[in-house]
Amino acid sequence: MKSALTFETYARCSTTKGRASILTLPHGPVNTPVFMPVGTQGTLKGMTPQQVKDMNCQIMLNNTYHLGLKPGQEILDEAGGSHAFQKWNGNLLTDSGGFQMVSLLKLAEITEEGVQFASPHDGSLMMLTPEHSMSLQNSIGADIMMQLDDVISSLTTGPRVEEAMWRSVRWLDRCIASHKRQDDQNLFAIIQGGLDPELRKKCVDEMVKRNTPGYAVGGLSGGEEKDQFWRIVSLCTDLLPKNKPIYCMGVGYAEDLVVCTALGVDMFDCVFPTRTARFGNALTMKGTVALKSGKHSSNFGPIEEGCDCSTCKNYTRSYIQLLVTTKDTVGCHLVSIHNVAFQLRLMREMQEAIKRDEFPAWIKQFFAGYFGDQSKYPVWAVNALQSVGVDLTA
Repeated sequence: MKSALTFETYARCSTTKGRASILTLPHGPVNTPVFMPVGTQGTLKGMTPQQVKDMNCQIMLNNTYHLGLKPGQEILDEAGGSHAFQKWNGNLLTDSGGFQMVSLLKLAEITEEGVQFASPHDGSLMMLTPEHSMSLQNSIGADIMMQLDDVISSLTTGPRVEEAMWRSVRWLDRCIASHKRQDDQNLFAIIQGGLDPELRKKCVDEMVKRNTPGYAVGGLSGGEEKDQFWRIVSLCTDLLPKNKPIYCMGVGYAEDLVVCTALGVDMFDCVFPTRTARFGNALTMKGTVALKSGKHSSNFGPIEEGCDCSTCKNYTRSYIQLLVTTKDTVGCHLVSIHNVAFQLRLMREMQEAIKRDEFPAWIKQFFAGYFGDQSKYPVWAVNALQSVGVDLTA
């Protein structure tokens, strides 16, 4: 099928599968590996699109299901798509709405035709088919659109896993057939198959035949054992084409981003940075800082020394501690800005380390700073990195 993107890898780590590339999309270039913040309803919670732009964020997410409910397709068409509607001139990626099959399972009924949802707002029914998902995403105008896939919990076992995988293949064909804007929007296939390596191999084989502009590894980050998670990610990056971007959906913890980049993933997304900010938790290179703790009340330094985000430049831990403990929305806003800036900075550091071919040393430095004692390193991360030639315990 047609592609409205170019993907050029300019540096490869000589030890791991990590790579640094430029993904050029209709709204500009994206340096990868990249973390894409999630703006469910057309904005990151508590932040304006302009603030996100000021962080040099090159691509963010919108949510097809939620925008399809409110403001609805008619308004999106009138506005000229989501870029114009939210005044965002960077790139957008939209999920297909499929994830809500897991998150809103009690409200959803899945058949071969599609997924029927009861609206969480008023209980009205909405049928999301591959055709309707494409139509909504064409109206949104996202630079990257995801196919509607049959999403099941990563803890599901038995025949349902294979059924969902084959249905995802059939639904991709329906998405391709109904995609009206192949000249300026890119449709990515999603690899399903649960935790079964053979099903994943079959799915990769089928999806690659469709020759979509990029591929996503779906159906993970749902509570499965991390040792199973990384093996499936690594299997998929081994099998998928090397000349196309690979996106691991729903991944946002710092250690996961580092490990999956080493396993060959280019793109990530997660609501984690803004969600954890709403609980007063700040992300730093030395781990998570719980700003609600009273010990910060007399700390007049920034959240993180050396961080150049507007929060760290202008406000102290002491001030933010007051805001988050009194549940003032400004506190959530300031911590969200820092957390998103942290994720973007983490990815830039990895890009630079890969470019210099110093990625393994950077990984070791990151883990030492983030976890401190080696005994605190997650076993799954040690195993995963060992599989690509990085020994954290050496």
